[in-house]
Amino acid sequence: MRIVAGSARGRALAGPKTTSKHIRPTADRVRETIFNVLGQWLEGQKVLDLYAGTGALGLESVSRGASRAVLVDSDREALSLCRANTDALGFGSRVEILSQPVERALETLGRRGDRFELIFADPPYAARVVETVLEGLARHGVLAPGGTVVIEHDKREAAPDTHEGFARVDQRRFGDTLVSLFRIA
Repeated sequence: MRIVAGSARGRALAGPKTTSKHIRPTADRVRETIFNVLGQWLEGQKVLDLYAGTGALGLESVSRGASRAVLVDSDREALSLCRANTDALGFGSRVEILSQPVERALETLGRRGDRFELIFADPPYAARVVETVLEGLARHGVLAPGGTVVIEHDKREAAPDTHEGFARVDQRRFGDTLVSLFRIA
């Protein structure tokens, strides 16, 4: 697993030591396609990475020019990987790591008034939480106007065309993985 582009292009990222039911890193080719769809560069954007795992999506965003990334996870190994990868890339001043369940983190960020132009969510596939994530984002108002939500999920979990004021604007399939992009309708 490596950073695909930007200031840290080609730098390796630490991953879980063994197969983990809690951490499923986004494959390099999937990340590359996501950023091709979003636009290669994210100059000055604020990024939120929910269910961060290794932090690869948020850290890739910082490498591509995002001004700030918040990585959210509650799994101990994931938090350790996020810290290790952030430190190894020298992104500590631009990355915040929140050790909280996603719903509580959204509440915290909403209360602080944080707004993000780009939000990633890569929950464990068994969680089946696409609609729950959209509901939490709507309830806490953390998506900036014109922002995009990218949710990775199992192909067997349908992503709605619309939900909680969000509209699905794109969807890509990679084997058993679907990547659905939403914007406020």
